[in-house]
Amino acid sequence: MFNSLSDRLTATFKNLRGKGRLSEADVDATVREIRRALLDADVAVPVVRAFTAKVRERALGSEVNDALNPAQQIVKIVNEELVAILGGETRRINLAKNPPTVIMLAGLQGAGKTTLAGKLSKWLKGQGHSPLLVAADLQRPNAVKQLQVNGERAGVPVFAPHPGVSSEFESATGDPVAVAMAGLAEAKSKLHDVVIVDTAGRLGIDAELMKQAADIRAAINPDEVLFVIDAMIGQDAVNTAQAFNEGVNFTGVVLTKLDGDARGGAALSVASVTGKPVMFASTGEGLDDFELFHPDRMASRILDMGDVLTLIEQAEKNWDKGEAERMAQKFADQEDFTLDDFLSQMQQIRKMGSMKKMLMMMPGAAGMRQQLENFDEREIDRVEAIVRSMTQHERVAPKIINGSRRARIAKGSGVHVSEVNGLLERFGQAQKMMKKMAQGGGIPGMPGVAGPGGFNSARKGKQGAKKKARSGNPAKAAAELKAAQEKASAPKALPTGAAFGAGAQDFDPSSLNLPKGFEKFLGK
Repeated sequence: MFNSLSDRLTATFKNLRGKGRLSEADVDATVREIRRALLDADVAVPVVRAFTAKVRERALGSEVNDALNPAQQIVKIVNEELVAILGGETRRINLAKNPPTVIMLAGLQGAGKTTLAGKLSKWLKGQGHSPLLVAADLQRPNAVKQLQVNGERAGVPVFAPHPGVSSEFESATGDPVAVAMAGLAEAKSKLHDVVIVDTAGRLGIDAELMKQAADIRAAINPDEVLFVIDAMIGQDAVNTAQAFNEGVNFTGVVLTKLDGDARGGAALSVASVTGKPVMFASTGEGLDDFELFHPDRMASRILDMGDVLTLIEQAEKNWDKGEAERMAQKFADQEDFTLDDFLSQMQQIRKMGSMKKMLMMMPGAAGMRQQLENFDEREIDRVEAIVRSMTQHERVAPKIINGSRRARIAKGSGVHVSEVNGLLERFGQAQKMMKKMAQGGGIPGMPGVAGPGGFNSARKGKQGAKKKARSGNPAKAAAELKAAQEKASAPKALPTGAAFGAGAQDFDPSSLNLPKGFEKFLGK
């Protein structure tokens, strides 16, 4: 969404690098480029004027003049001012002291209210709540049916006593105010702690829309009124937001379609003009493409500084803890990293969502945007197909995969042999990196970052031990594995002195390799 703005701002800051001191002319040129970038991104003119004025005032003050690195200080100022116009702090839902918490959705038709209702309900369910969706949009064709489908996909019940209209030629007959009130009563009787009321929208702002929305608001007295706005609406976002603020006095904003390719100035304008915070953002078509809006993280994304915190949260939410513990233990024991492990890690990453979106959250991702745009999300599916076309022994000992085996694997997975070769090459590199980290040698290419073994002196004895390579013969390898397992499970021979409940006559001091003459002390 903010690709163009991000590129323009990043290019502007590059011109400041290497300057020990910024003159007034440097600051004016920088502010001028920032102003152009914001206007090109469809940010409202009043917001641009206020933003650039604050940046210029701070940039010409002692805050920058006394800085060791003026260029970085300018970036810091722009970042802080971006956070301010985006709302300043993360705003969460104000839950009612006496449930249920009532949330009303309002906005223009086509902004994505009904889809957002499903996303919000699923997100709240994941937070431990028990939401109920209320279908109070009785005028848009099939709006009630769409909400029922979204509720079913989210695993959330939908209260829909009226079917609404099924075509644009059918006149609306139901009373949305009565439906909203009945939905609230239903939530109380079924002990739902959150009620989400989906209301009707229009193709433009009109008196009838505002009156209906105001009547529903007065009838159910919601704890939150969320204004849903299309982030691609452009300069008209400010007028629309102001009209809805006057009509229904919304408490927060939800931005939809942030995954689009428009310039996205609405996100930078609405919060500043209305004084109401952006609370949530919809970033895709799926029900999981929904997130809490963090102004500081969004500002970091715009300035190409990444959003590592969101990545960590996604990993914590989607990563299988049992699998993570298993891999950590295997890593600590310096066991071989196999293709099964490789496949498991790829599947865990896929659970986190789109690979493109995750990579774009990394710092400096703007520099490789073209490569990321060309990335094929189906690559993980092809990797899984290739690995699953291998035998169990081939996954454990990939060195045995010769030419004929590679041809068989390629045929079984529906890919070219070159793709099998490429996967095995990448896996070999990953295996070497994992082995080096396990031995405490650090991450290749990152000096000073030690692997787990480097922090555990108790494993130093194991680090030098070289493991015996497995045989390429499947039968012989199976026999070796069985012998190793029997050896590991065999009871260890312990000295059977009095401390172990046995007689001292069974104890041989020489087995302890004690100093000469020490046997006499033990009575032997």
